[in-house]
Amino acid sequence: MVPVFAYTVEKSSPTTESHNPGSLAPSPRILAYLARQANRHKPNMTALTVIEPVENPQGKPEVFVPPPDIITTPCDPWPRPYYLEDGLRKVRPYHFTYNTYCKQRWRGRELLDIFATEFRDRPQEYYKDAIECGNVVLNGKKVSSVREIVNNGDIISHTLHRHEPPVTATPIGVVHEDNDMIVINKPAGVPVHPAGRYNYNSVVEIMRAERGHGWNPLPCHRLDRLTSGVMFIGKHPKAAEKLTDQIMARTVKKEYMARVVGEFPEGDVICDQPVMQISPKLGLNRARASGKDARTIFKRMAYYPPKEMTNGIDSEANDARSEQEKIRDSKMAWKSKRGHSIVRCLPLTGRTHQIRVHLQFLGHPISNDPIYSNQRVFGPSLAAGDALSDDDEDIISRLSKMGKSEVAEAMEYHNDMMEEYNKKKAEKLTGKRCEACDTPLYSDPGAHELGIYLHARRYACQDGKWDYETPLPEWALPPPGIDGPTVTTEETDPMALVDDNGQPMLNGDSDNVSVQIKQQKPLWTMPG
Repeated sequence: MVPVFAYTVEKSSPTTESHNPGSLAPSPRILAYLARQANRHKPNMTALTVIEPVENPQGKPEVFVPPPDIITTPCDPWPRPYYLEDGLRKVRPYHFTYNTYCKQRWRGRELLDIFATEFRDRPQEYYKDAIECGNVVLNGKKVSSVREIVNNGDIISHTLHRHEPPVTATPIGVVHEDNDMIVINKPAGVPVHPAGRYNYNSVVEIMRAERGHGWNPLPCHRLDRLTSGVMFIGKHPKAAEKLTDQIMARTVKKEYMARVVGEFPEGDVICDQPVMQISPKLGLNRARASGKDARTIFKRMAYYPPKEMTNGIDSEANDARSEQEKIRDSKMAWKSKRGHSIVRCLPLTGRTHQIRVHLQFLGHPISNDPIYSNQRVFGPSLAAGDALSDDDEDIISRLSKMGKSEVAEAMEYHNDMMEEYNKKKAEKLTGKRCEACDTPLYSDPGAHELGIYLHARRYACQDGKWDYETPLPEWALPPPGIDGPTVTTEETDPMALVDDNGQPMLNGDSDNVSVQIKQQKPLWTMPG
């Protein structure tokens, strides 16, 4: 029997939204899905049987109106408008149209309110003017008021003169390539997909520019913009889907390298503190007992004391700080954590910013992390061991100012006594405006803003069919004149601590995990 589908379509209130599935008109994607389901139930039928819409309780049948055509970008420049300058890949400004369907959290909200609260790129006054002059439209039509209500199924279009931030000019490295897949070494600071302020300055578009306009790279997983390292790019949908399924099924082991503040503990450090997103707009996550399960294994590879320490002991003669600076530093918990450690990280779950959040929670944040190692945002303690505080709104407020009127300084910049010149180079508003569109202009980012000390060094198939890795990044090597490891060794390999089911184990015996965790010295397990 062929399934027959009927829908009752009713108008919803402009300020409230019905939760009755029958009150919403199906989207084209839903209709296409239903058509596929019908064909599966009866292969001999080539079309979905459609019946007339059922009249609503008021007796007035309403015909489903398909969504409007998507507004297309006014131009698609080819070759892409790249140019290289001062070690950066830059994009000349161009006109572009964003199109987006109404997200669930936008339903029933005013159009200007959505732009003012969801997007950080421009001030609210810009979005107000854009709506009033028709650069922001709803369902292809200019709205009568900035207070227009956005409903489920609506399409918001925003046409503007687009200014992309520069990224590093470091080329995308190729670790391995075959007929199905390209394994790349992604440079830090380059986003994977076009998103937010980035479009052509993304891995997808840079690779397209290198290989031809018709080539469509298919990333199989995500890697944070600030993170460098191993990524898989499918050459065709079947290959991309196969590897994506492997990663989603957690049958791929991933190892990251991180450079963290202070002397990280030796031994096998396991952190299973849950992680929660507290601001979708800012992409901010924190360790929270009520968050999603998360587990990471850490293993220290090296520790490098600061320059003023001799044979591991502080030397007063080499301490160049003034008395005022010493008093200031005594009030900052992180100042007592001298030097830095190179840590190998094995995430057993895949939460956003998981490694960065766990390292912050353990009291050893990534040295130059502009968010989780930022005392202006989290205060002197940097939220070490904090999973219960109720200061999320304060944290969000302080972080939202970073990159606009203030420079986002992480602890690395204080520890290395970065010169004022480099601090001023950090990306922030310059006070200048674009002559074409009056957009406030940002300065170029400093070298320290192009990435953080977090690198995806190795991805390995759990059943041993493939294993790809990169050399250590430069920041993970020993400082000049100091001895230290330049390659990874089996002794510090966190993958050796996980069995075939992705569970922590020691000495290759997963049956004794709980016993050995209690007896192994030194070993530190941070409970959730």
